[in-house]
Parts: sequence; C-alpha cells; structure tokens
Amino acid sequence: MTRPPWEVADVIRKAGDKFLERYRDSLTWSQLKVLRAIARCRTAALGGHRDQCVRCGHQAISYNSCRNRHCPKCQTNARERWLCARQRELLPVCYFHLVFSVPHALVPLIWQNKRYLFGLLFDASAATLLEVAADPARLGAEIGFLSILHTWGQTLQRHPHVHCVVPGGGLSPDHSRWVRSAPHFFLPVRVLSRIFRGKFVFALQRAFQRKQLVFVGQCQSLGNEQAFAAFLRTLFREDWVVYAKAPFGGPEHVLQYLARYTHRVAISNHRLLSVDGDHVTFRWKDYAHHSKCRAMTLTLEAFLRRFLQHVLPKGLPRIRYFGWFANRRRQELLPLCRRLLAVAPPAAEANPVAADVWKCPVCGSPMRIVELLSAAQIQQEQAHQVYILDSS
Repeated sequence: MTRPPWEVADVIRKAGDKFLERYRDSLTWSQLKVLRAIARCRTAALGGHRDQCVRCGHQAISYNSCRNRHCPKCQTNARERWLCARQRELLPVCYFHLVFSVPHALVPLIWQNKRYLFGLLFDASAATLLEVAADPARLGAEIGFLSILHTWGQTLQRHPHVHCVVPGGGLSPDHSRWVRSAPHFFLPVRVLSRIFRGKFVFALQRAFQRKQLVFVGQCQSLGNEQAFAAFLRTLFREDWVVYAKAPFGGPEHVLQYLARYTHRVAISNHRLLSVDGDHVTFRWKDYAHHSKCRAMTLTLEAFLRRFLQHVLPKGLPRIRYFGWFANRRRQELLPLCRRLLAVAPPAAEANPVAADVWKCPVCGSPMRIVELLSAAQIQQEQAHQVYILDSS
C-alpha cells in the first residue's frame, strides 16, 4: 500500500499546540499521551536503528514507532502478529458476523462511564449470544467467539458497538458432538435484540443501585432515582439494533475479514484527503445512502476533538474472547472441537517470519538491524549529512 499524502500526525503538528493550550485541563492523561505519541511516531525524536540488506549490503535508517494502539501508523504489525496467532484457531466451518449497538440516548452516559459501560457492552452482548445459542429451540450448543469494540462512526462521531465473529456451530451440552448451524442463518436477530436490551438495562439498574455510575454535565439529572428509572423505561421503548451480516465462507476468508476490524483506529491516514490551513478533509461512507463515498471538512480543532474522544481508558481490552474461545477454556475445548470436526491439529511453524521485516529497496532481500540509534545519534548523523551536502 502506498504511503498516504496526509496523516493524523500532520494535523497534530499543525494544531496540537493551540489545541493543548485551549483544552489541556479537560483532556485525560491517556489523550495527552496519544497526542504526543502520534506526533513523534517514526521521527528522529524516538530514535531508531540502522538496517542493512542481507544480500547487497544497502543501508538505511529507520525511525522507531510509538506503538500506541490509537496510532494509525502502528497497527499494521500488531494486526499481522495477532492474525498469525488466530490462524491456528480457525475451524473448517462457515463464520458469522453480528454487530450489537446501543441507542443514541445512552451515548452521553457511556462516555462518562467508559470503563464500566464499555465492559457492560461486551458482557451483555456475549451473554446474549451464549444464552440464545444454548437454547434447544435455537442452536442448542455451546459456542465460542471473539468480540471487538469500536466506538466511532464514519464521521468520527460517538457510536459504540461490538463486532462479534462466531464460528457456525458449537459443542453439544455433553461435549460429545459438534452441532452445526444452518449455512445461511445463525440466530434470530429480533430475539437477540430483545434479550440484549433486557440484560443491558438490568445491569444499568443494578449499577445505579450500587452507585457504580458517574453523572455529570448533561447526565447530572439522571443521578436522581426517579429520573433514572424514567430514563430506563424510555430505553425499553426503543428497538435495540443487532445486525447480522451475510455469512462469509470458510476459514480461508476469515483472517482477511478480521483484518478489517481488529486493530482499526477511529480513522486511518488513507482516509485523509487534505490538511490545508485550518481545515482537514476526509473521506467517509454514507451507509444511509448505499455506502456512497462522501467528503467531510472540519476545522483542525474539531477533528482533534472527535478523534480524541475515542481514546480508550488505559488497560481496557478492545478484543475479548468468550465461550470456548475464552483464554481459560481455549486450551482444553478448541482441540476438542477439532477432534469432533475430524480436523488435524495445526502444524507448528518452524521458522515464522516476523511481520515487521521489511525488504531492501534495491534488491528486495530482507533488511536486518545492525545498529540501534538514539535520538541524539540520529540528529548527529543528519547534521553530518547536511554538512557534507553543503560542503559539496
């Protein structure tokens, strides 16, 4: 993929100082850290290393990445490593993709209680899938799946939702056989929607009773018990959206599909069309009108506000595993699934190639690190090169 002409880092370098001067007191430490990390990512400020081609000897200096999970430039290698690990867990069945969303009225409360309510979004959607799948009138099986949290929409507005990727089937209650789902239908979305709503609202009510929620600003009135009860009743009158996408094929398609969702950040650098003066223009898909591509222009300040509201609390996992994919059960039950499906265990990779190895621009052979360089060393080398150019 070609390097994009504009990056989120360009917006931060242009407007970051002015933005911090105005909003520093209202930003969290995590948001400040993200701003600093993206602005310094793959620059001399973070140091780097000298690489040499194993074949022709060509040398080049590479700058270090910030490795922040919200940085658009640092997700490719992390995604490739994660996908390599998941490749060994794929089963020869069709896979389904479901999306759980919450009503817009809940969004302000969720943003005031990110850690607790993002966790609740994971737990309520997972419990719904596990319960409905275990129902003998539905699938009647114990399933395993992974869930991925996204908090944004195409225009960077707040839109919390969870993507769930589920193998088409599961273990029978006594773990003696594999129960296959229908090839083009997994679970009824209307049933999932009602149960998801009930579990989420019940957990909200319990959290209120245990005083686990914070109410400030526009949500301050919800701190009153009667007002909160009325708010919960309005949530029950809405249809909660659970969307089931068309099932995709066997395991050969799953990794490519997952790559589009797992390590995505609020906006990729490739969506930026221009960063000019005081404005930034980016591309977005209008899903309400057949995914038509449109362009949106925002001030640099408005763009940074929208981008930073999707910074997750420190330590909050964005990908979680449930059922027999859960870490504490995977080692035992995933091999059982393979045996019931009569699938040989995956072969161990003898010499896995690191995802972040890059190729020589001269001959295409792998480049290897031959020297680590500090930020000061890189600056000295750059100054020396400038001196040589000026002397010539």
